[in-house]
Amino acid sequence: MIIIISCHYIQHHFIQSLIPPVSSMCTVSSGMNAAVRATVRVGIYTGAKVYFVHEGYQGLVDGGDNIRPATWESVSMMLQLGGTVIGSARCQDFRTKEGRTKAACNLVKLGITNLCVIGGDGSLTGANQFRTEWPELLADLVRNGEKANTCCHFHLCSVGMVGSIDNDFCGTDMTIGTDSALHRIIEIVDAITTTAQSHQRTFILEVMGRHCGYLALVTALACGADWVFIPEMPPEDGWEEHLCRRLMDQRGRGSRLNIIIIAEGAINRKGKPITCEQVKEVSDGRLGFDTRTTILGHVQRGGTPSAFDRILASRMGVESVMALLEATPETPACVVSLSGNMAVRLPLMECVQVTKDVTTAMAEGRFEDAVKLRGKSFENNWNTYRMLAHVHLPDKKSNINVAILNVGAPCAGMNAVVRSAVRIGILQGHQMLAVHDGFEGLAHGLIEPIGWSGVAGWTGKGGSNLGTKRNLPAEFMEEISLSITKFNIHAIIIIGGFEAFSGGLQMVQARQKYEELCIPIVVVPATVSNNIPGSDFSVGADTALNTITMTCDRIKQSAAGTKRRVFIIETMGGHCGYLATMAGLASGADAAYIYEEPINIHDLEVNVQHLVEKMKTTVKRGLILRNEKCNANYTTDFIFNLYSEEGKGVFDCRKNVLGHMQQGGTPSPFDRNFGTKMGIKAVLWLTDKLKECYRHGRIFANSADSACVLGMRKRALVFQPLAELKEETDFEHRIPKKEWWLKLRPILKILAKYKTNLDTSEKATMEHVIKKRGLVPEV
Repeated sequence: MIIIISCHYIQHHFIQSLIPPVSSMCTVSSGMNAAVRATVRVGIYTGAKVYFVHEGYQGLVDGGDNIRPATWESVSMMLQLGGTVIGSARCQDFRTKEGRTKAACNLVKLGITNLCVIGGDGSLTGANQFRTEWPELLADLVRNGEKANTCCHFHLCSVGMVGSIDNDFCGTDMTIGTDSALHRIIEIVDAITTTAQSHQRTFILEVMGRHCGYLALVTALACGADWVFIPEMPPEDGWEEHLCRRLMDQRGRGSRLNIIIIAEGAINRKGKPITCEQVKEVSDGRLGFDTRTTILGHVQRGGTPSAFDRILASRMGVESVMALLEATPETPACVVSLSGNMAVRLPLMECVQVTKDVTTAMAEGRFEDAVKLRGKSFENNWNTYRMLAHVHLPDKKSNINVAILNVGAPCAGMNAVVRSAVRIGILQGHQMLAVHDGFEGLAHGLIEPIGWSGVAGWTGKGGSNLGTKRNLPAEFMEEISLSITKFNIHAIIIIGGFEAFSGGLQMVQARQKYEELCIPIVVVPATVSNNIPGSDFSVGADTALNTITMTCDRIKQSAAGTKRRVFIIETMGGHCGYLATMAGLASGADAAYIYEEPINIHDLEVNVQHLVEKMKTTVKRGLILRNEKCNANYTTDFIFNLYSEEGKGVFDCRKNVLGHMQQGGTPSPFDRNFGTKMGIKAVLWLTDKLKECYRHGRIFANSADSACVLGMRKRALVFQPLAELKEETDFEHRIPKKEWWLKLRPILKILAKYKTNLDTSEKATMEHVIKKRGLVPEV
């Protein structure tokens, strides 16, 4: 049996002397409800009896009505809710042996032997202590005359999911709630930016995170902040002078505003707090800038969960149940984590130890070690920020001209790629050339130099500021080769969707005829469809996914109000079903029709009958997603008419075609951050490749590895030759032959109450945390 606890059990001894003390408090994060929903439904699906524990560990100690059976319907309509519907509370009693004995007694009475905990490091550590003490607690119950049959419950298995907006738990790239918190922060920063520009002001914003600077760091990247203060890497002594110089430089380049981000736990090199007021005194007093401060506070914890958090929490919930089902008495307590796009199980106490090591490193002033111990993702974010923020423009030019263009349909995040690529290119000494209107603009000479200030403020802008078209280079190859010669272009960055991939491949294939094309080329995937071979993710897909999810939330609310109504929603994506599948997971759809998983009339009949049965329960609504090209004959109109006819008398039906709204909007924090990193990586790779290809006084690149796609594969950004990816591509349907997200389809079906094989779902294995023990002194 499975029990769910959503709680926050703070360990006071975690806080070292260097860190300003904080009070122990209970917290929640958006996305927890998705984890609760997935755990309940998969638990019931596997035949387990599932219980809610209300009010966290306090409910576990008090027992009674705090521990209640969970049903399938009890977790409906909760995906879009922030916080946690089963409550969370601070519990002093659970810190005592007596309290834990009471909790054990309550579990034994109900025959509960499995524990699933959603919380921070303190909550998970408390669960591990409870599990370790379990035999001893049962022995105490027997000695105290407890009549419950304890011999059948001699072992307690536990698994954890990390729910925290701080993202301060080592071992996972993201914790549940972090992405939603970033959404709240960026919404506020974008709003503040408009007034700051109007009045030429400096704004200082304090964000949460306790003693972890992740939120502050990613916010600084996503909004292009001028300075960020984080506890893991305090500024050097004399930072006030450096800050003034930085702010003056930005104003000197034409900027009308300055943004400074401060983590709430920010400190200087001596461990003393750095506050908003201190920084304001520097900006206001020394520079005379009109300066305002804003402490964002608890708005960061609330609001609707992002699509990323819903999917992450759902995947973790499914994996937690699998971990409990596969556990033996010898299996150590584990935590389900995210590494790249992979779900992994890690030993809980190893993760907790590394988290403690970060605190120790900060207390001892080993800040470089603290950054590394936070993990590769944190370290990459810090290095990216340093490259873009603390800059000195080079005195010497490289005499290299790099062209950058957007190709295909526009999407959010394209401008973030351009901005970071342009600025890093300038820092490398290159001349950056902006090409307007894609390959057509390249052919017709719509090319102009673009400087540092030319891309100011682009990170948060949607669409494509350079302009983009779908034309492929094959029809302009002669003109393109002439333009490359005319503008002395030495390398090209192509940002876009499948047209960018196909266009880059056409240029490689034309090298034998046009020697001018023998230059390094890199393709950066940017499309809402996420259909580019060589990359698990594309810039822009996350923003589109959030747009679809938000729309589905509103449609479900309408359906819930009218009762007995089913909505058919058509999403974009071409033949790629990524958006339909992921939006189905994030919005709790009953089905998602995609090209990769062919459907027939029998499947549609089964789905209709499924909805007929659903209308007999307390949940009287339905949501069906359809990828726009899932089937040439089973169109949205056909499916709408079929559902309307077959559901007559039981439910009525409505349809919505979301259309081009999916390509618009301001970029999500993920797309801003991802696009920024991709742009930097592309330019640094081109710089190295140009050095390799410099022969006899000129650039000549004709090898396969001189024209690549930059993509995320599992846990890393990698460059893969376009020529090699040709074999992995279905050109007729414009999709990769293998798509990683298809393994999540069974999760979608199980959560919608369909019978399917759980073994085909995503499956993680126990791994060990990679700890750089050289960073931590031997005791």
